[in-house]
Amino acid sequence: MRILGIDPGIGICGFGLIKAESGDDFKTLDFGAVTTKVDAPMPSRLKELYDSLVEVFEQTKPDMVAVEKLFFSKNITTGIAVAEARGIVLLVAEQKGVRVFEYTPNEIKKILTGYGAASKAQMQEMVRVTLGLSSKPKPDDAADALAVAIVCGYLYKTGETGGSYKFSNNRGKM
Repeated sequence: MRILGIDPGIGICGFGLIKAESGDDFKTLDFGAVTTKVDAPMPSRLKELYDSLVEVFEQTKPDMVAVEKLFFSKNITTGIAVAEARGIVLLVAEQKGVRVFEYTPNEIKKILTGYGAASKAQMQEMVRVTLGLSSKPKPDDAADALAVAIVCGYLYKTGETGGSYKFSNNRGKM
């Protein structure tokens, strides 16, 4: 099963593709980040993100997508931009007929490290160890995307998938 993790963002949107194999064995297939031009108007940035994510979905061919849920921070402007980016992610998944699972940052931290308030460094190290990588994935957004994909893989195998949206035009895909 191919799981595409997404860490949504308008400036940098991380992605990480893993293959969930037997037991708790996961294999890294691809990871990286989609970026948009900081000085471009928001509609242009959203279109750029959309076009790039369509390409990522077409190249990676995921069976399912795991997305980090939005949490509101002190900066509402940033939160709104991230929400718009999440909307693009969900739209592309809908168009591709791919099932989406969503997890909060605390759920991801707790499941991956056993501690809901784990640091970014702890999370990156657990991603590195879990995937058998020689170094921590860069950029941080890609590491976060891989983390959410791993969590989805763990939970899917145990039947505790968490928040899921099965789209109406799923066409028989997971």
